[in-house]
Amino acid sequence: MQKTAPRIGVIGGSGLYHIEGFSNQKWVTVKTPFGAPSDQFLTGRLAGRDVVFLPRHARGHRLLPSELNHRANIWAMKKLGVEWIISVSAVGSLQARYKPCDLVLVNQFFDRTKRSAEHTFFGRGIVGHIALADPICEELRQLLLATARQCGATAHDGGTYVNMEGPAFSTRAESLANHDAGFDVIGMTNLGEAKCAREAEIAYATMAMITDYDCWKTDEAHVTVDIVLDYLHRNADMAKKIVAATIAKIPAVANWPCHSALHNAIMTDKKVWPARRKQELAPILRKYL
Repeated sequence: MQKTAPRIGVIGGSGLYHIEGFSNQKWVTVKTPFGAPSDQFLTGRLAGRDVVFLPRHARGHRLLPSELNHRANIWAMKKLGVEWIISVSAVGSLQARYKPCDLVLVNQFFDRTKRSAEHTFFGRGIVGHIALADPICEELRQLLLATARQCGATAHDGGTYVNMEGPAFSTRAESLANHDAGFDVIGMTNLGEAKCAREAEIAYATMAMITDYDCWKTDEAHVTVDIVLDYLHRNADMAKKIVAATIAKIPAVANWPCHSALHNAIMTDKKVWPARRKQELAPILRKYL
C-alpha cells in the first residue's frame, strides 16, 4: 500500500482558504495541552496534496497578535500530520525598495517581543536548545520565491522581519530606529510561529506581503488599518495563486534539514523525562521517545 504524503499547512488570513480547486473541505477541532488554537483547522485537498489551513487571527479576525497561541497552533498542525507550513502575512516596509504589493521572502527575524517563554515547547522537565541561526526553511523559501516570480509577483530574495508585539503600530521613533538599523519589514506574528515550527521539526517559510511603509517614511501616509486592508485585498488573488502553485511543488517525502531539527538539541537525559511531558509533547518527540 502506498503511503500518503504528509500534509502541508498554510497559516494566514481567513480568506486564504477560498482558493479555486480546494476540495473535500472539512473543519476540524483540535484540543492541545497548550490551550486552544486560533480556530478550527480546515482540511482538504489542493493541487493534489492534503492541506491544512488555519486562519491566524480566527475567522472574522478576532484575535490580537499578542493573543495568538503559537504553541497550540503549531502543536495541532503537527498532530494533524503537517510537515511544511507556508505563512502568509501582512507586513510594513522598512526600506524604500520594498513597495506596497511587493512580496519579501524573509530569511531572518529580529525579536522585539517579551514573550520568549511562550515561543517554545520545552521546559517543565525537558530542556531543549534548538539551533535558530537560520530560522526559515531555505528549501521552502526558495520554492516560494521562484513560484512567486513565475506568477508575476515582485518578490524580493531575503530580508529581516522585525517582530514587534503591537497591537498599536510603531511610534515614529521606533520605526526610524528599525529603518536605520537596516531591517527590512516589520510585523507582529511570525517569530513565534517560526520558533515553534522549528522545534516541531516542521519546515516553515514566510511570504511577507507589503501593505505600507510603517511610519518612518514621512512622505508617505503612516500605516492605518484601512491602508493595510486595502493592500491585502489587492494582494489576495496573487497570494492564493502562489500558495496553490507552491503546494504542487513540495516533495512527498519530509526529509529536509528542518525535519530533523531536534537531533542533538535535547539536553535532558531521556531516562528522566517526566511522563506527563512525554505525553504532552508526543506529536513532536515521537521519533525520539
